Amino acid sequence: MNRLDRLTAILVQLQSKKIVKAEEIADRFEISLRTVYRDVKSLMEAGVPIGSEAGTGYFIVDGYHLPPVMFSQEEASAMLLANKLVEKMSDRSIRAAYESALFKIKSVMNDVDKDHLEVLQSSVMVARAQTPDTAEFPNNFLTNIQRALVQKEVLAIEYQSNQEELTTREIEPIGIQYYSDHWHLIGWCRLRGGYRDFRADRIRSLNNCDKKFDGRNLVSLQEYLHSLMESYKGLEKAVVVINKSVLSQRRYVYGCISEEDLGSSLRLTFLVDRFDLLARWLMSYGSNVEVEHPEKLKEIIIEYVEELQEHYVSSGVSHYK
Repeated sequence: MNRLDRLTAILVQLQSKKIVKAEEIADRFEISLRTVYRDVKSLMEAGVPIGSEAGTGYFIVDGYHLPPVMFSQEEASAMLLANKLVEKMSDRSIRAAYESALFKIKSVMNDVDKDHLEVLQSSVMVARAQTPDTAEFPNNFLTNIQRALVQKEVLAIEYQSNQEELTTREIEPIGIQYYSDHWHLIGWCRLRGGYRDFRADRIRSLNNCDKKFDGRNLVSLQEYLHSLMESYKGLEKAVVVINKSVLSQRRYVYGCISEEDLGSSLRLTFLVDRFDLLARWLMSYGSNVEVEHPEKLKEIIIEYVEELQEHYVSSGVSHYK
């Protein structure tokens, strides 16, 4: 990136938030702090009203705005790719907002770049089933949850657990997290008196209580996840290799925490409190799975196979090919 492009990008970055630290600029462009100071000085000499606070960072003086930003083909293409992911990995509220933003981006592009996006539009796909919207579970709450997170608002939700139990709860949200193919609301549950994890597509209704909460007495999302990882220390680890062609997303339900691509197969690492459930799931893959660790898991699978064989032999089926 040449210096002129970098100066323009720094100016855009300064307008992206109230205070921008010099270290943030240096890390983004992989330049020294001295170069950052020189670039900011050049912008100020060009008439950009940049203020600074010792030990805090730089800011643009109120009232100054850039003209509409033009997007490069690469930036617009990245936004289109993100849109494809949003379509499959978010709810209706986020999809609508993102689509509106993409229209605004296209509106400031020239005809050549618009044609470029039109070609990409039909040439990029995300092969993933979209979480269905139903009258009972509208899956349309992420935007409201985000607003509540920023404004520290208590949320009233009707939630149906995976045991089909329907409860009404007041939640002090601390964050949202995407894992196991779903978005999850994490927050302090006033009903249970503790932090809870709510799958967004199991929320039947969600409303603002017109109540505020003091977030200072809650842990951050990062602290919550760290404590969760600490609680995993009592779990046992299993490592298996499974053929990609037969592997399902259900691996996350059984405690998969990481995966390594081996080409035609994946090496999966699980953390579990017991091996019997994992063993029964792995048996469904037959010879397409290999247990690398531990021996105890192999022994449990062998035991189950022997029990199954004995069951069918005793049922009168005695011939095996």
